[in-house]
This record gives sequence, structure tokens and C-alpha cells, in this order.
Amino acid sequence: MKQDKPIVFFDLETTGLNITTDRIVELSYIIVYPDGTEERNTQRFNPTIPIPPSTTAVHHITDDDVRDCPTFKEKAEQIAQVFTDCYIAGYNSDHFDLPLLAEEFIRAGIDINLKNNKTIDVQTIFFKKEPRNLKAAYKFYCDKNLVDAHSANGDTQATYEIFQAQLLRYQDLPEDISKLSNYTTVKRNADFAGHLIYNDKNIIVFNFGKHKGKAVTEILDKEPSYYDWVMRSEFPAFTKKILTEIRDTHNIEKLKDKYKK
Repeated sequence: MKQDKPIVFFDLETTGLNITTDRIVELSYIIVYPDGTEERNTQRFNPTIPIPPSTTAVHHITDDDVRDCPTFKEKAEQIAQVFTDCYIAGYNSDHFDLPLLAEEFIRAGIDINLKNNKTIDVQTIFFKKEPRNLKAAYKFYCDKNLVDAHSANGDTQATYEIFQAQLLRYQDLPEDISKLSNYTTVKRNADFAGHLIYNDKNIIVFNFGKHKGKAVTEILDKEPSYYDWVMRSEFPAFTKKILTEIRDTHNIEKLKDKYKK
């Protein structure tokens, strides 16, 4: 490839997935210079906020691992030099890593506009070259062309045939339907929309807004008006139904505890 300036491939490990509130705990980069030489580096940072256990379970970095590391702010000027006058590449970097990195620079008081850099998102190449839609799946698993795509009948038939082909291809898939359901569930939603989810302690938490990640019952106790706001807002009816059930059950349990005393 023709290259007139360095390409910086990079990846972040963070305290979570919220671009505005989470922090970087590890940054790794490979600089590929126009002459083909490479420079590699990995740094860890004290994020100054706790790393949730659920996040540690993913990247295996604990609070103790970074307790004595410098903060991002302490190294921000040095890191900014790496990302100046270069192309920036990563996997899903345009949607997560770059925005979060930009937030960290702003918090550190570093005047660098990463929007000025041309970027290459490897995930986008993957998705464009290897589509992950029903038509592509039908061709891959069944070696058939989906001629009546986006008709309910055609899409349903194709989905059923794909499922049958998957069961034949992947012998290690659970044979029990209930276990297969668990296997295909990315998040354990308490509602269909995923606004209310179960955390790693099996507690239902909010998955949106200012109370994201906080226990629903905790917020109902501390800020009852939040329930009223949800009820007035444009949330799905089923989400409101589940939230109401949680509130009513919680209130009953509080009354039971009160009378026990």
C-alpha cells in the first residue's frame, strides 16, 4: 500500500463501555512507518476509578494491577505525540476506542483533535467484505440464494433452514432448547428492549441513562420520581410493565420487613 505517513494500530482496555464516564486502563499500539519499520508499546494506567469485576472478567486487569501505574493525564503529552500526523487504525475504533481516547485527552487538557486524522476501521472492512445478514447466512449455510428477501414468508423459511444447517454443522451446540437459548443470549435482559438487564450478581439494573448499571430497587428507593419519568417517556410498554412489577414486588417486600420488625 502507498503510505505517506505512519499508521498507528491501537487498542484500549477500559473500565467499561461508557465513552463519557469510563477510563483507559491499558493502551497498546504498533506504529508502522512508511519504510516498513515498526515500533510497539503497551502502557497501563491508573484509571482513578474502580474497575468493575465484570470488566476485569473480560480483560483480566484488576485495581491492584494498575494501582501504582501513572494516570493517563501524566502520560497524555507523550501519547498525543504518537497520534499526531498519522493514520489511525483499529478494530471498532471509530465507534469506541477513538471517542474514548479523545475524552481522555480533553480531561488531561491536551489540545489534540483526533478528527483531523484519517482513520481505518478494520471491523468496517470485515463487515463490508463479509456481510453478516440473513442473505449471507443463507448462502453460507445452505448454499442457496435468498430470492425473496424481506418477505416474511421467505425470511422465515430461510431462518428455519439456516438453523437446521447450524445444528448439523456444529455438533457441540447444546441439544437442550433451554440451554441453546442461553447460548444465543448475549445479554440477560429483564425486558425485551434491554433497558433493564441482570448484572453478574443476578440483580436487575438500569441499562440506560444516568443510572445505568445501578440496581432498579436502589433507584426506586432513592429517587422515586425516576419511575414517574420513565412512565411518562417513550419507553416500550413492556419495559414499563416490568419496571412496575419490580416496584410493586419491592414495595411488598419492604412492607413485610416492616411488620416483621
